[in-house]
Amino acid sequence: MKLSDWLIIIGLGVIWGGSFLFNAILIRELGPLSISLGRVGVAALGCWAYLIATKVQLPSDWRIYAGLTLLGVINFAIPFALFPLAQNYVNVGVAGIVNATTPVMVVIVSHFWPGGEKATPAKSIGVAIAFIGVAMIAFPALQKGGQSELWAIGLMMVATLMYGIALNYTRSFKQLNPTLIATITLTGAAIVLLPFSLALEGVPNIQTAESWGALLYIGLVASSFTFLVVYRILGRVGATNMSTSTFIAPISAIFLGYIVLNEQIQPVHMFGMLTIFVGILAIDGRLFKLMRLPKPAA
Repeated sequence: MKLSDWLIIIGLGVIWGGSFLFNAILIRELGPLSISLGRVGVAALGCWAYLIATKVQLPSDWRIYAGLTLLGVINFAIPFALFPLAQNYVNVGVAGIVNATTPVMVVIVSHFWPGGEKATPAKSIGVAIAFIGVAMIAFPALQKGGQSELWAIGLMMVATLMYGIALNYTRSFKQLNPTLIATITLTGAAIVLLPFSLALEGVPNIQTAESWGALLYIGLVASSFTFLVVYRILGRVGATNMSTSTFIAPISAIFLGYIVLNEQIQPVHMFGMLTIFVGILAIDGRLFKLMRLPKPAA
């Protein structure tokens, strides 16, 4: 793979890591549903601008719009609300670390998905290792009886499960233009979120410039821009190489949380992150290659 592709993947990981910092800024003024609505709404506008500029044709079948709207709710609306909600109780770095379990959830969901890829012994070992890492992250909360923090970790795990479901569901739309998929899913997510957000949290009221900047970042940069870049290079670099961005995002989140918000990460959190990474390496077989061990038989 070209050096330029690796630099793009690293850049994506840094950008996605930054989204947890800006969630932490936005949650000071907005509720989680308003944050999710703002993110998908701004991202949808960015994707519509690109779709119109590139003259992508819209389908006429209403079932495509219904299916893509459901995908948008699963992949965007729910996770984008759960992470800010959880970040009321955990810091930026922990959120970034838990998000790194997404590839693990993909493996679990794929195993049970109709026509999905069944988990091999190697992948099962990787899943087990990754969940040990999650347990390590939760250990400080267990020690001090921090029920809120445990619930927050659980909510973030549900969000990564949503990502796993969405990735498998996305295969149903592989015949569609990727830009169209991104645009309609984000738009559908915004339409579904709007009544719930207004009913439960009222009209969003952003009063500070830093919150406006945070919203524009997570909407245009961390969502609209990144999705369009991913769809452009995914066919060239492959899903496995693309997934390595999950190694970068937690590092970016931890660094930004420390520099901007002066957040501290406990050593056990770092060990948990490393354990999750080892699990991911085992899932795709790289761990066995690095150790020069045969992969467990399928």
